Amino acid sequence: MDILPAIDLRDGGVVRLAQGDYSRTTRYGLDPLEVACGFEEAGARFLHVVDLDGALDGTLANFDAVRRIAEGTGLVVEVGGGIRDLARIESYLDAGVGRVILGTAAVKDPAFLDAALARFGAEAVVVGVDLRDGRVAVSGWTEDSGLDGMGFCRSLVARGATRVVCTDIACDGMLAGTNRALYARLAAIPGLSVIASGGVTDESDIAALRDAGVEGAIVGKALYEGRIDLAHAIAVASGGAEGEPV
Repeated sequence: MDILPAIDLRDGGVVRLAQGDYSRTTRYGLDPLEVACGFEEAGARFLHVVDLDGALDGTLANFDAVRRIAEGTGLVVEVGGGIRDLARIESYLDAGVGRVILGTAAVKDPAFLDAALARFGAEAVVVGVDLRDGRVAVSGWTEDSGLDGMGFCRSLVARGATRVVCTDIACDGMLAGTNRALYARLAAIPGLSVIASGGVTDESDIAALRDAGVEGAIVGKALYEGRIDLAHAIAVASGGAEGEPV
């Protein structure tokens, strides 16, 4: 299993939200590129980036920060937040991003998702599925689409998508553990690779997700708050026992 450390961007800086609530923002006062380089030095191969401004209003306020990270590291960068047209996907890929995550647009405009998959391929186009009480949330987690999460994920496979980043909003940023049962169910969907996000708090969460068969786990606040050592987490995700020194 892969570990994807997370950088959430707002106004060019590194922040974390609690349960997707923009009014509950913790600002870390860190330079995004320096944070990304630190993750790379600890052994990370992937990086998960969310443009929170883009997710909320569709702007490209943090594009330069994302480009600096892609150009300044060897990490495979996946980015989401406000990506709602083919030109924006192309801009990110041209800037060195490895994967783009389509969230709101994939839900509200299935034809756009189809066009993106056809043009850029399923390796480059990932669908972000953000769940609150089992239903898909959109527009920066501020709206309930009314769609059942499991059913939506199954429909994505039928459309040609092969990978989802799924966030349980209730767990996100709370440091209270991840929804292990949810990700085990998602990982059992044939043809779907799952990256779990939200609430990964310690190595036991990582070991449980690894054993459930998910492809990757995103770790955010637990890293910034010192709950998880990244190098140790990578070792656990690769098959080492939790609690063992690296």
